[in-house]
Amino acid sequence: LGGALGYLTGAIDWGTTILGKYFRSEFHVMFCFAAVVFLLCLAVHLCSFPERPLAHVSAESEALVKNSKPGQYGAMGSDKDEHYNSEYNEIQISPQQQKLTIKSDIQVQRQMTIKSLLKALLSMPSHYRWLCLSHLIGWTAFLSNMLFFTDFMGQIVFDGDPYAPHNSTAYLTYERGVEIGCWGLCINAISSSVYSYMQRALLPYVGLKGLYFVGYLLFGLGTGFIGLFPKVHPTLALCSLFGVMSSTLYTVPFNLVANYHNEELSQNHNEAADTSRGKGIDCAALTCMVQLAQIVVGVGLGLLVSAAGSVVVVVVSALAVALLGSCFVALFVRYIDESNK
Repeated sequence: LGGALGYLTGAIDWGTTILGKYFRSEFHVMFCFAAVVFLLCLAVHLCSFPERPLAHVSAESEALVKNSKPGQYGAMGSDKDEHYNSEYNEIQISPQQQKLTIKSDIQVQRQMTIKSLLKALLSMPSHYRWLCLSHLIGWTAFLSNMLFFTDFMGQIVFDGDPYAPHNSTAYLTYERGVEIGCWGLCINAISSSVYSYMQRALLPYVGLKGLYFVGYLLFGLGTGFIGLFPKVHPTLALCSLFGVMSSTLYTVPFNLVANYHNEELSQNHNEAADTSRGKGIDCAALTCMVQLAQIVVGVGLGLLVSAAGSVVVVVVSALAVALLGSCFVALFVRYIDESNK
C-alpha cells in the first residue's frame, strides 16, 4: 500500500494544481511530499512506544527473555508490568541450563565472523543454491520490466519522444504516458497487496510449487501480451499480473527457506544443531539476489536498449527471463510435502 501511494504521487499532474504553481516544477512537489511523509512516519515510529532496556545482561536475564511471551519483552505501560519482577523471581535456572546458555552464547560469538559467514555461504546445500538462482532469475525478469515500464508507456504505448523539445507535442505526449505508467505501477502495488492475502487461501490447494510457478508464468504472459497489444487499457489491466509476481518474490522463497530449516531441525532433533548457518544467513543470501539482479539489469538491459534503439526489448527480455524462471522453479527448486509432516 505504501508503494501504491508512492506511485500515485507520480501519476498526478501536479503542474495544474496549486502546489505545482507554488513550486517551480512538479518534481519539487513530489520530492517535498516524499520528505514530509518520511519525516512524519519517522516521528510516529520513534514515538510509537517507549522501550525499557534489560537491567542486567546476564544468563538469568537472557533466560527470562527466552521464557517470556513476545508481548512482555520491552513493553511498557501494560497491565503485566507490575508482575514483571515477580515473574523474574519465579523463574528458576538450573546450573546445567546456565552453563549451556553461556556455552552456546560464547560459541555463537566465536563463530559469527566474516570468515565463518563466507564459509557458511560457500558450503550452502544445493537446494539453497537452486533457490537463490531462481530468486535471481525472478528479480531479473521483474526489474527488467519495472525499471523501464514508464518509459515504455511514454514511448511505445503513447508514441511520445523523451528527446523532443519540452514544449513540443511529442514530449508532452511522452510525459502523459509516464503519468499513466505510474497509474499502472500503482495497480501493480495494490494487486500485490491483495494477492498476498489470497496466498494463504490458495496454499492448501496449489502448494508452494503452484504459487511459485504461477507467479512466474502469469508475469511472463502479462509482459508478452503487453508487447503484442501496446494499448493503454489492456496494459493497465495486465499490470495486476505484475503484482502477482511481486508478491510471489516476497513470500514464496522465504517460506521455502523456513521449510528447509524445519526439515533440518526435525532430522537433527537428537543431534547438535549447526550454528554456522541459520535462517538469517539464508534469508540474507536470498535478499542479496535482489541487488545482484539490479546490477545485471542495469548493465545488461541498458546495453540491449542502446543496441536495439527501442524499449520494446525490455518487454521481450522480461518475457524470456520470466518463462525461463517458470521452467526453472518447476524443475530444479526443491519443495517439501507438507502433508507428510
